[in-house]
Amino acid sequence: MRRSLDPEGYEDPGIKVSHLSLEGTSTSSVTDVDLEAAGSRRPVSQRETHEGYVELHELVMDSTKELCWMEAGHWFKLEEDFEEDGHWGQPHLSFLTYRSLLEIRRALAKGAVLLDVAANSLAAIAHILIDQMIYEGQIKPQDHEDILRTLLLQHKHPNKAESVRTLRPAQLQRSGTGQAETEQPLLQEQQPMEMHGLARAEQSPSGATRSQLPEKVPEDAEATLVLVGCAAFLEQPTLAFVRLKDAVSLDAVLDVPLPVRFLFVVLGPDTPHVSYHEIGRAVATMMSERVFRRDAYLAESRQDLLRGVEDFLEASIVVPPTETPDEQLLRSLVPLQHQLLRRRYQPPEKAPGKSFLEDLSMAGTTPAPLGSPGPMAGRTPPLHAGSPHGRLLVSPGQEVPEEDDPLRRTGRPFGGLVRDIRRRYPKYLSDIKDALSPQCLAAVIFIYFAALSPAVTFGGLLSEKTKGMMGVSELLISTCVQCILFSILSAQPLLVVGFSGPLLVFEEAFYSFCNQFDMEYIVGRVWIGFWLILLVLVVVACEASFLVRYLSRYTQEIFSFLISLIFIYETFSKLVTIFKDHPLKRHYNVQSTVHPKVPEPNTALLSLVLMAGTFFLAFFLRKFKNSAFLPGRARRLIGDFGVPISIFIMALIDFFIKDTYTQKLNVPKGLEVTNASARNWFINPMGKNNTFPIWMMFASVVPALLVFILIFLETQITTLIVSKPERKLVKGSGFHLDLLLIVAMGGLAALFGMPWLSATTVRTITHANALTVMSKTTAPGEKSQILEVKEQRISGLLVAVLIGVSILMEPILKYIPLAVLFGIFLYMGVTSLFGIQLFDRILLLLMPPKYHPSEPYVTRVKTWRMHLFTFTQIVVLVVLWAVKSTQASLALPFILILTVPLRRFLLPKIFRDIELKCLDADDAVVTFEETEGMDVYDEVQMPS
Repeated sequence: MRRSLDPEGYEDPGIKVSHLSLEGTSTSSVTDVDLEAAGSRRPVSQRETHEGYVELHELVMDSTKELCWMEAGHWFKLEEDFEEDGHWGQPHLSFLTYRSLLEIRRALAKGAVLLDVAANSLAAIAHILIDQMIYEGQIKPQDHEDILRTLLLQHKHPNKAESVRTLRPAQLQRSGTGQAETEQPLLQEQQPMEMHGLARAEQSPSGATRSQLPEKVPEDAEATLVLVGCAAFLEQPTLAFVRLKDAVSLDAVLDVPLPVRFLFVVLGPDTPHVSYHEIGRAVATMMSERVFRRDAYLAESRQDLLRGVEDFLEASIVVPPTETPDEQLLRSLVPLQHQLLRRRYQPPEKAPGKSFLEDLSMAGTTPAPLGSPGPMAGRTPPLHAGSPHGRLLVSPGQEVPEEDDPLRRTGRPFGGLVRDIRRRYPKYLSDIKDALSPQCLAAVIFIYFAALSPAVTFGGLLSEKTKGMMGVSELLISTCVQCILFSILSAQPLLVVGFSGPLLVFEEAFYSFCNQFDMEYIVGRVWIGFWLILLVLVVVACEASFLVRYLSRYTQEIFSFLISLIFIYETFSKLVTIFKDHPLKRHYNVQSTVHPKVPEPNTALLSLVLMAGTFFLAFFLRKFKNSAFLPGRARRLIGDFGVPISIFIMALIDFFIKDTYTQKLNVPKGLEVTNASARNWFINPMGKNNTFPIWMMFASVVPALLVFILIFLETQITTLIVSKPERKLVKGSGFHLDLLLIVAMGGLAALFGMPWLSATTVRTITHANALTVMSKTTAPGEKSQILEVKEQRISGLLVAVLIGVSILMEPILKYIPLAVLFGIFLYMGVTSLFGIQLFDRILLLLMPPKYHPSEPYVTRVKTWRMHLFTFTQIVVLVVLWAVKSTQASLALPFILILTVPLRRFLLPKIFRDIELKCLDADDAVVTFEETEGMDVYDEVQMPS
């Protein structure tokens, strides 16, 4: 693309670009710094940049036959034009002519460029500008007064009576040659680039005449004024650029009360192939684009501006003049545009990092993630205040300070843990003060139900799988106590600790193992807990949390897909069991009391209805959250509480059906254990009924390692997701401290016969989103930006207390049918599949290629090689399912971990680097506010 946009191809030969020096008219009171690591080739200044608002004014003749400047459009990220039928159109993307961009490049190379002009009025600016244009030979001295009067003409704004579409364009003549002519309009008859038809099609039915964009401009924005017009006495088009030293408020010029920082003037003779209107639109669009506007703020010379134009051209797409048979074909430009924007906004990649084994032996370095740049990938030097968009600003000779990366190894025992404490605990007082916000109270109510529903669901299923050794009571108490301690002591209190699907799968497998070898399951958990504490101490001492960087999407998605399949399979397995216990037949031996092995009429059918009804209702409410019905806040409220609403409605239906038996949730009263005949609150490590085998005390390290792998995977990946730079958390995270707390609390909880917990991905993301404050000053169609996140400890603490109080809800919880919880189990399994690229690629196996989506892993990888990559994951899934279905099910996490060396060492021999980057990239989009068809589940690659 650079070759096709080479400036030599359209720059006038023989014209030497002047580097003007305006000692008398401009000042340079800035300090030069080098824009190095981001790949910039020009020096920049320590100058603040601002949001930009742009107005385009054109020279016209008003209804009284007087010359004036009339606003033709304005820009704030998007373009808004005044339509022919007398109202402002919808904001839309600007589509520019390639010729207009070339004209700007050519004119800017020869035009007047004035930087840091000290002027405080339009008249002063005009005098300085015209003197410079005369000095450079762009205009003749005798035209001084005519152009000065023109620049100081009245500025008007369009209404139904007067606009650039109803007034006659003016052509400026030299004094004494007659009246201003209006034969040649500024606006060409063909205007295909302004999207007038599209804008009208998108207008609201009300046809509002009020402009939308100025209302969205933030108060600290600075304006750009673009003036374009025809001047018959000029020999060639000329462009002048002025950057003021300080933004100046110009009376009766702009439509919004903003100070003006930049002024563009485009004047030229009437030529058939030059549209000054299109040139003005191109200038305005460039100044509304954030990177070029930053270049304009930081430019030290004409060459800096020209390089800014070249960079703008490199990131632009030219559509050739060919007929498009189908508008859908234009959608193929979107991936290319995204690629160009990434290249424009992000610094270039650095050299590849060192090998995996070298990373393990290097203390004080950060290992590069799988498939990412080298050691510096884990560190980002701080940005200068005037450097948006991730560009690095460092002074000459200044050493870039290293970011306090929580995964960087120190090389000292427990060094990472000490750094976590030093980083986070000094902010403890602010963690309490920041909670004094109504938003935190709303988050507490929401997260309470979001955490209570899975606790009740998993508690009921856990009770059934362990024959009452642990159930709802134990899970609620464990969640309450561990969440309270975690909220008080953790480094990242936004994490929501709870029970999850992978842990439920392990508990079932370990219970079956203990039954098979006639060992006490609840005592075996105690020894697993002891080993867990020892393991986490070793891992934290060795700062091994950095290994989470090597868990690529390949491994995460296999794990997610497997757990989702287990959820779905278990749901229907339990339903089949109900149908076997209560089969459909003509006659039933109905008794006055229900006996477990005696079939009951309609029990199976009602259980099916309750399960399916709960699933479809919860799924519908999730979809309803992102629909177009009701106001956004109301439907989000309904969607966020979809699971408890579904449980309540279906339990209410079951309550009113008196004559049909359904199995209910087994909840003990108060603080009683679920099965008081089999255990107490304290578990004797030596055994209750029989002495626990000594060999198993030591052999428990194996299942302890498996539990540790599960907790490590989910906790650390959840912390990585919530700590993404896009979320703009400022207080930092602590991988080592949080892992130590969660695992150690789980190990001690086993002594009291309570479940161990982990960080839960979906609930954590929901918690972070509920505490995120979004901006409202944004252009229509533009996503809101994060203002701040209420990083505090009180919301998690209050949620934990409320869950503890819920232990006393036994009179209500005992009415919940198990079939309803099966429906929630099915819902979690199905919704966990959404957002998993593996699931999408499995569906593509059944689709003809012409229906494949325009995703990088489809468009940039051959179809058969994409299917080959999918096939490798399916083979691993089959192996994992086979292991899970045998007596070796406890080894499941071990087999899962083997996918890491498989991905790192074997797959690169089969697939090229570009293919792996497309197929195995962490491209999950951070979701702050849901759009249609997307929510937090699309960001999650781990089951929760």
